[in-house]
Amino acid sequence: MTERAHWARATTCRSILEAELSVQSLEAAGIPARFRAHDAVGVFGPGFQGTVPRGVDLLVPSPLVQEAREVLGLDDPQTTPPPHDPAA
Repeated sequence: MTERAHWARATTCRSILEAELSVQSLEAAGIPARFRAHDAVGVFGPGFQGTVPRGVDLLVPSPLVQEAREVLGLDDPQTTPPPHDPAA
């Protein structure tokens, strides 16, 4: 019997729109993905797809975290944005 993988955070996106696009990119690469929004309302209201104050966690099955980060280009020092600090 194989152990079930739990969902793990691959990265934190700055907006729901960014998270939705990332989920689609991962699913197109064959990696199941979903996101968890802490504060689902953008800083300028519910219709605004801008920055979400506490970020949006992008989740993938735990064995696929590294592969997901590679698909999204997050481990490339030329394209990796600075880390998001949810406490800020």
